[in-house]
Amino acid sequence: MALRPVLQALLAGSCSLLHTSVKGPCPSPPPPAASGAAPARVTARLGMAALTWMALCLAAAFAVDRSNFKTCEQSSFCKRQRSVKPGSSPYRALLESLQLSQDSMKLQLVNEVNKVPLLLELYGLQGNMTRIKINELSPLRPRYEVPDVLVRDPPTTWLAVTGRDENSVELSLGDSGHKLILTGKPFRMDLLQGRELVLSVNPRGLLHFEHLRHRKDSFSDKVSSSVGSLWDKIKSLFYREEPKESALEGGAAGEETEPAVPGEQESSEKSTKSEEVSDEPDRAEEELGSWEETFKTHTDSKPNGPTSVGLDFSLPGFEHVYGIPEHADNLRLRTTEGGDPYRLYNLDVFQYELYNPMALYGSVPLLLAHNTQRTLGIFWLNAAETWVDISSNTAGKTLFGKMLDYMQGGGETPQTDVRWMSESGIIDVFLLLGPAPTDVFRQYTALTGTQALPPLFAVAYHQSRWNYNDEEDVAAVDDGFDTNDIPYDVIWLDIEHTDGKRYFTWDPNKFPQPRNMLGRLAAKRRKMVSIVDPHIKVDSGYRVHNEIRSRGFYVKTKDGSDYEGWCWPGSSGYPDFTNPEMRAWWASMFSYDQYEASMENLYIWNDMNEPSVFNGPEVTMYKDALHQGGWEHRDLHNLYGFYVQMATAQGLEQRSGGLERPFVLSRAFFAGSQRYGAVWTGDNAAEWDHMKISIPMCLSLALTGISFCGADVGGFFKSPDAELLVRWYQVGAYQPFYRTHAHLDTVRREPWLFGEENKALIRAAIRQRYALLPYWYTTFYHSYRSGQPVMRPLWVEYPDDVTTFSIDDQFLIGNALLVHPVTEQGAHGVQVYLPGKGQVWYDVHSHQKHHAPQTLYVPVILSSIPVYQRGGSIVPRKERVRRSSDCMYRDPYTLYVALSPQGTAEGELFIDDGHTYNFESKAQYLHRHFSFASNTLTARSADSKGIFESPAWIERVVILGAGKPAAVFLRQPGMAETRLDFQHEPETSVLTLRKPGVNIGADWSISLR
Repeated sequence: MALRPVLQALLAGSCSLLHTSVKGPCPSPPPPAASGAAPARVTARLGMAALTWMALCLAAAFAVDRSNFKTCEQSSFCKRQRSVKPGSSPYRALLESLQLSQDSMKLQLVNEVNKVPLLLELYGLQGNMTRIKINELSPLRPRYEVPDVLVRDPPTTWLAVTGRDENSVELSLGDSGHKLILTGKPFRMDLLQGRELVLSVNPRGLLHFEHLRHRKDSFSDKVSSSVGSLWDKIKSLFYREEPKESALEGGAAGEETEPAVPGEQESSEKSTKSEEVSDEPDRAEEELGSWEETFKTHTDSKPNGPTSVGLDFSLPGFEHVYGIPEHADNLRLRTTEGGDPYRLYNLDVFQYELYNPMALYGSVPLLLAHNTQRTLGIFWLNAAETWVDISSNTAGKTLFGKMLDYMQGGGETPQTDVRWMSESGIIDVFLLLGPAPTDVFRQYTALTGTQALPPLFAVAYHQSRWNYNDEEDVAAVDDGFDTNDIPYDVIWLDIEHTDGKRYFTWDPNKFPQPRNMLGRLAAKRRKMVSIVDPHIKVDSGYRVHNEIRSRGFYVKTKDGSDYEGWCWPGSSGYPDFTNPEMRAWWASMFSYDQYEASMENLYIWNDMNEPSVFNGPEVTMYKDALHQGGWEHRDLHNLYGFYVQMATAQGLEQRSGGLERPFVLSRAFFAGSQRYGAVWTGDNAAEWDHMKISIPMCLSLALTGISFCGADVGGFFKSPDAELLVRWYQVGAYQPFYRTHAHLDTVRREPWLFGEENKALIRAAIRQRYALLPYWYTTFYHSYRSGQPVMRPLWVEYPDDVTTFSIDDQFLIGNALLVHPVTEQGAHGVQVYLPGKGQVWYDVHSHQKHHAPQTLYVPVILSSIPVYQRGGSIVPRKERVRRSSDCMYRDPYTLYVALSPQGTAEGELFIDDGHTYNFESKAQYLHRHFSFASNTLTARSADSKGIFESPAWIERVVILGAGKPAAVFLRQPGMAETRLDFQHEPETSVLTLRKPGVNIGADWSISLR
């Protein structure tokens, strides 16, 4: 749910932000949240006044007010970082300080202008990855390093020095064939495979690391600093000594070297001898909002001063880069020259604009680069506000002469340059070296975890609205699906179901018997999702608030009092989810004896967890608010929603004793959020472009590990017409998370409210989703096991086909289904690109075969959903669609076998109980492999470790691209061969085998003779 238009006005304290005409003056809005002290407790009278104010200002202002959100020019650290220009790096690597161990290298860097020493750490990681960390050698206080995102300490591999000269060192990185050349002055690193340059670190000299320092405010400090700086300049005219770099002993990994380990006091003294830190360079930083920054009416005190970090990378040979969600933009990232960088800062952006780099609800700091030769990833592990600049260059213009010896061929090579800039923390970056797209996915998910395997119901269709009014409304909607023969699995309740926006409660008038309501849904084998947001109503009569306050679990202001801001309940406290004890307590609140009237079929939605603070700067929390350990909110802002979803998912697990898999939807996210559930694209609008942009938005998330993504079908804001609604149901049917949702002020839009014809079209789209649930669920299982995205761009499967590199209006589900939804109003046809040299694709509706590669013009009508099955694949379906997925559990399967030009095909099916962890803890599952070759279809186990009994059987086999056989025989181990009935359609070359009747877990073969 988003900030309603009226609350946009509340943020700035003026109705003028609504861009609407409101009769008479607005009453005074609620006060802004104070940075230095918590606001006074909101009384019932003040709360009613605020609601009256909102009602008076209510108007339809369907556009984001961009002035509420910063540009890079308005963000002092981004402006400072961007003011650093290429080609004049002050950083030098002190090669004599290099310390090599079996799996890491450490050495010092020094800024030759301010003499501040840094510590560089380099790790070779197993699986073809490299980790680079840069921190202050001796910071005044610790700098924040992101916890909990990595699933474990990445296993390392060996390093060895394989070459050196007076200004460089060559390192070999394990068995991958990669080498790294580290240049001392100016500092840079170049990564090669053989003689090919793969990427460069700091090639443009944009490393900029703002060290922690004491603030110099007094007049005497300023005079002393000025005199000292002047004396330094005078001395430099008469005396200058170049540091002597000792010869580096080359050799195998593990040989001892003479210098002390970087980071020890002795080493620090060595590096800074006769090099006292100069304050002169810091003066410019302090003039740019380093110690205090004001945006609109909000002031950030910045008690630690300037702490930003930045580093650049060059990717020779790459023109296409992707990732760094969340942005409402095309899949392929654009260059940012002449505009703002892409921003990663989790924000509640009400009805976001399209095709710009503004920050949205979540952030994943992973960028992928792809060309016909390789795929790379850069994972920037930093949870502070981050900006990413992307520019195009030519590789030959930016390489040192010595690197040209490593280049293959001559001439200019296309290149993309990437610059990361974060407000605080350290530089901690992982280079994912592929070389294939599947390798990069495996590498990244080895670090941050794979997509959690959702319960089967969560992959089905969800019905939601802000808000279903009461228990009678819920019952009427539930019955409406049955009356109109439309399947659905989950109905959702938004904030109005609570008792006065107090989460973990129910409105006693509208929902007086929630357990009975849940029981009625359970009897139909359906589920409910209720919203639990992380802002807690400040109310002395509210148990949840009292307990959080008494335990000291709220985020604090810079002065140590509980931080309070405005959100849906009025004055709200914000639990500190970075505190493990707070997360454990929050998880305990989902137990059946704590969450009033909750049952096994109730699951959770975490909204507003950026966190959203209506009267805070940029609609979020003050950056100088304090978390456990004294860390500022600025250090970890992008982690907040990650921790909320983590704690909620853990709560749902614990309530079942660790047996049941949770389902939690979160609006905010970070790297690793895929381990805890689903996300969606936030508060979109009922507009054609918003529907269309949901495809690249979910593809970007899928590339960065978060496969369980969807958009609000029909649009959250505004009311769609029938054509848009039908088309959006069709789009959503082929996205991983399938939910309709709508704003409180929109007209009702249950599927049967738009006439019989449109109802039938919507029903057909939803039924397509349910028929394909076995394939969806199997694809999610592969994602869970291997990290491969569920919904994926075409270039992932066709990495050498340049035509696919910029396509983002069509996509693949797994490797077998290609989907090109109709996203243009009044469309009569679409252009579908079918990739794969020498391959064929089959229209899943008509079964017509098409040869690839080609661009195919496909005529469409309102019922059309262009979907194609790849020749060479086998897709399992369940075609007896019932009212919910659980009702289909025992139903039979149909196998769709799409033959390749060579007459072969293969596919898989994963089956378990659909909701517990028994597949993992007890190996209770079936993983079946189907293959067709030499006119024989064979079924066998794909994983002999799994044992599970399923009542389901195979009802039909449909073979696309087959000739007519004389006879068809079924063979099972230990049984006599039996003859099967079949039907052949010569116009489409479709062979249908009727009722093989074999159990889905059995081994068997079917021969065409």
